[in-house]
Amino acid sequence: MSFLNSLNNKSKKFELPFKHWELNEPLTTEAINEIINADIANPNEHKLEYDGTRAIDGGEGKFREGISSGGKALKFRCFVTKENSEDFPGLTNFIEELRQKETHQKISNMIQKDLSNSFVRVEVICDRKGFWLKPHCDIKEKLLSCLLFVNNENESENLGTDLYDNNLKKVKTLPYKHNYGYFFSSGPNTWHGMEKKEIIKERRCLQVNYVTFDTDWKVY
Repeated sequence: MSFLNSLNNKSKKFELPFKHWELNEPLTTEAINEIINADIANPNEHKLEYDGTRAIDGGEGKFREGISSGGKALKFRCFVTKENSEDFPGLTNFIEELRQKETHQKISNMIQKDLSNSFVRVEVICDRKGFWLKPHCDIKEKLLSCLLFVNNENESENLGTDLYDNNLKKVKTLPYKHNYGYFFSSGPNTWHGMEKKEIIKERRCLQVNYVTFDTDWKVY
């Protein structure tokens, strides 16, 4: 129960610029290795440019929908689903921990939102050179927004998420440290993003959400 242990014993609450928590050692070694080894295509190799969102800008249909000729579709996003869960046993165990009542009740008490009828969504992320995120607030359907960092390439700690006040002035950068991360509950003033910074090789993360819409992973 690595994530729950991190919540209970290795988390710290902050109030500014909005309420959020930082987490130490939330991931098991098995989960970390699966995040590192997940096969995610590099947009730079296909002359696709990041547009300040999680979408890939400028891609033809074949990049998003698969290749009608039978070739292998390029995969820029990697959600863990029941269909591919055999490829991610460590992350599937992680999801099962998030689904457990003890875990989501703990988070519910922390963020003051009821997660008892929610769904878990987990995505392995690999950001490459040129990636940035404009300041934004997450959709209300995301009851919990959480990003866990896997910095196995010794990238700069400055590559973490930037937090902003209501005037979109940067207040804080969460450090991109290995097996470290943060979470908060979405709201109208939870402005966050990542300014244009130098990624030498890649920025691997695990995005974790409790959401109101259906996924393969309903909480218990």
